[in-house]
Amino acid sequence: MQDKAIALQDVDLSLGRGAARVHILKGVSLSIGRGEAVGLVGPSGSGKSTLLMTMAGLERPDSGKVIVEGTDLSGLDEDALARFRGRRIGIVFQSFHLVPTMTALENVALPLELAGEAEAFERAEAELQAVGLGHRLHHYPAQLSGGEQQRVAIARAIVPNPAILVADEPTGNLDENTGGSIIDLLFALKRDRGSTLILVTHDLNLAHLCDRTVRLRSGVIEADLAKASA
Repeated sequence: MQDKAIALQDVDLSLGRGAARVHILKGVSLSIGRGEAVGLVGPSGSGKSTLLMTMAGLERPDSGKVIVEGTDLSGLDEDALARFRGRRIGIVFQSFHLVPTMTALENVALPLELAGEAEAFERAEAELQAVGLGHRLHHYPAQLSGGEQQRVAIARAIVPNPAILVADEPTGNLDENTGGSIIDLLFALKRDRGSTLILVTHDLNLAHLCDRTVRLRSGVIEADLAKASA
């Protein structure tokens, strides 16, 4: 297998407290190669979004290892983990998570500003141009369509030039045509930049565009299938 972008080793994770605590991931082991596109599928409650957030360092497992780009995330404190995530992992959510009081340009520049990067706004403008929103730089989220908001969110995710891009139901709030254009954009970015792409989706047709489809059920990997050759 090619060099690993992500390796999970026997990961267990529970969420909640006391009687409400739920065992979500149960001994999950998974390797994803650099430059791969992987679709995570499964019924609601199967653990796919939690698995994605664990890969991205947004959830810490109770046991097991999560190694991303050669770094064991368990060895990082919260500040170091946030810095690592900001440099290496771009995250796209279903609900966009844009700051409503900031323009598209300000939203995209934000992670670079927080990291103290020079030329944050110049780089943000270039990414908005790349996702087809060069004409919407100074519009606020409420002035943008759902598809445009998701493009802003994607530009924000890719502006640090991360090695890994993860997306949790990125088309879930969009109509079919708009969702299709967002998926085309994500795969074009993966291809052009050589990044690793991991998608959580309910859409099996979308999952089948990926190099591999990993199916979860009740917190365990039920199947790990490579894309059939044409």
